[in-house]
Amino acid sequence: MRKATAPWAAFGPLLAALLAAAPIGATGIEIDVAGEAEGTIVIDLFEDVAPLHVERITTLATEGAYDDIVFHRVIDGFMAQTGDVEFGGLGQDMRYAGRGGSTYDDLPAEFSDLSFERGTLGMARSQRPDSANSQFFIVFEAASHLNGQYTVFGQVVDGMDVVDMIRRGRGRNGAVTGEPDRMTAVRVLDFDPEPPEPEEEDAEEASE
Repeated sequence: MRKATAPWAAFGPLLAALLAAAPIGATGIEIDVAGEAEGTIVIDLFEDVAPLHVERITTLATEGAYDDIVFHRVIDGFMAQTGDVEFGGLGQDMRYAGRGGSTYDDLPAEFSDLSFERGTLGMARSQRPDSANSQFFIVFEAASHLNGQYTVFGQVVDGMDVVDMIRRGRGRNGAVTGEPDRMTAVRVLDFDPEPPEPEEEDAEEASE
């Protein structure tokens, strides 16, 4: 069970407005990856810890904004970063990848006491804590220096072997040159479906 303190209560009106637009039952995402890595990554999203960030990523996924967005920054032994829907599209000039976001406003930080472990999903940002927008990263190994500094909002539950195969960057600060791996599709998942209706016989027994 996750135990975390999520300091987002102060953003009540903003939180209510954003959560109202969130896809119902959105508790995970499934990412199809192509390139040196081929396969699917399944991520459990922590809407109880970082609801604004979960709402943002599921909204962009539902809109198709993440489709064909590259992993523009990948540092061996550290993390793979993607999600620049403005400058990180397949075929765009990779010199600008990592500088953009989405058409939505930046998000307030939702730091918690969850730690960055292998497969943890974090939201990328600039030097300002409240500057996260659309870019996110997955860490290859534990990264304690990020704890409390970046918003944790998910965990890889399947496909970590795919993450491990994502093409590494050789440029400055892990920038990937040439043909980066990309997300071909990102889908929103419901890990908590409605329970099945009881069979007629069972229903009759329950009413006796």
